[in-house]
Amino acid sequence: MFDSLSTRFEGIFKRIRGKGRLTQEDVDEVLAEIRTALLDADVNVSVVRAVVGRIREAAVGVEVSKALDPAQQVIKIVNNELVAMLGGETLKITYASKPPTVVLMAGLQGAGKTTNAAKLANWFKSQGRQPLLVGADLQRPAAVEQLRTLGAQIGVPVFSEEGDPVRTAARGLAEAQRIGRDVLIVDTAGRLAIDSEMMQQVRDISDAIKPDYTFLVIDAMTGQDAVNTAEAFHQTLELDAVILSKLDGDARGGAALSVKEVIGRPIAFASTGEKLDAFEQFHPDRMASRILGMGDMLTLIEKAEEVFEKDKAEEAAAKILEGEFTLDDFLEQLQALKKMGPLSGVLGMMPGVPKEMKNAEIEDSQVARTEAIIRSMTPLERRKPELINGSRRTRIATGSGTTVADVNRLVKQFEEMRKMMKRMGPMMGGKGLKGAAKAAAKAAKKGKRPPGGFPGKASPGQVPGNMFPDAFSDFPGLPPSR
Repeated sequence: MFDSLSTRFEGIFKRIRGKGRLTQEDVDEVLAEIRTALLDADVNVSVVRAVVGRIREAAVGVEVSKALDPAQQVIKIVNNELVAMLGGETLKITYASKPPTVVLMAGLQGAGKTTNAAKLANWFKSQGRQPLLVGADLQRPAAVEQLRTLGAQIGVPVFSEEGDPVRTAARGLAEAQRIGRDVLIVDTAGRLAIDSEMMQQVRDISDAIKPDYTFLVIDAMTGQDAVNTAEAFHQTLELDAVILSKLDGDARGGAALSVKEVIGRPIAFASTGEKLDAFEQFHPDRMASRILGMGDMLTLIEKAEEVFEKDKAEEAAAKILEGEFTLDDFLEQLQALKKMGPLSGVLGMMPGVPKEMKNAEIEDSQVARTEAIIRSMTPLERRKPELINGSRRTRIATGSGTTVADVNRLVKQFEEMRKMMKRMGPMMGGKGLKGAAKAAAKAAKKGKRPPGGFPGKASPGQVPGNMFPDAFSDFPGLPPSR
């Protein structure tokens, strides 16, 4: 999602980058292109009108900054507006002083409500909470059974009983209090379209359990229809926030960019894949950075911290900075990287990654081929790939079931990657990976390059930079960028 919009913005900024000053005609042209890009992304028309108006006011009225060139000023203004469109600040969950904290899930049938109820329970569990799921969708066949199956996969109990959904929800609250569960998530019935019976039922459930949070699950693939749904539910329930499902799908992003402006409620969480752990808090500033092609290094490092052991991660970082990163280290990091989710999603968080790499489907067989080549090397060859001569390459290719060309490509491009990693040292500035990511995020908000610049061939002042040498784009295990 947002790939098309990101490409459009990249083109807009590329045309104005390097200009000493922007005339009124330049500003009008940029605004017209931004308006078209947002409309093509299926953003609500009234939202586009308001957003373009605010960008115009900021672009025309802003004093010329000595620290930023005109293109950087425009990027900063657009970034700030995107952050506001996406919700402003990240929604912080506060817990009830007297447990349980009650969460009501609402939405249309097919939006992914039941699955996201389980994903939310899994997220609460990862925060050290003890959730209970309640199946109050008693109208859709097998809905409760689906919730029980998902609950079993994440180790969260599910309460439900036949009969009246309102009574079931109330009994679920009593059960959570009885067994000492500190979070209650109630899944309610949906319809293919909004109707009065469904709205009355979900209102009655809300009155019975008095939720601390009411989340509406909307399908990000449905565009402006999702915003219309949000308006209708908000009039009935007074929503607290929205959960976007299918954010990883091939949609234009209009729902995400419109919902806050239309109903005044933020996006709390986003479902980023089919697996139950493909679910995360929604950070407007980070998403805006990704839309503008600046990456999302903070989320990337948070994901890495979940799968990399701290000591090993620090040791690997030290090796990177010293230029001593070996193929053994790379193999270990590659295995951990697979735990972070689809590789294309990970690459999408990195600044300057070619669009072809972000959108590509990474097959397990491609990664397995790289692993096989490395495992066919001796310990000395992994430490010093420069020792791999012709006969060694033939032996490695035979042992890994690949070709000599595959081995040649891996050796050459690993060296390119090692050089690139060593160039990241100045960017980190002794602050460690997380410190570097925060510095990069702070710089991006100002329309600047991060301290030390992005590695690669970016010219001064260019946002974003190109983080990857051309040779790295065809690295074994990754798709070619051309």
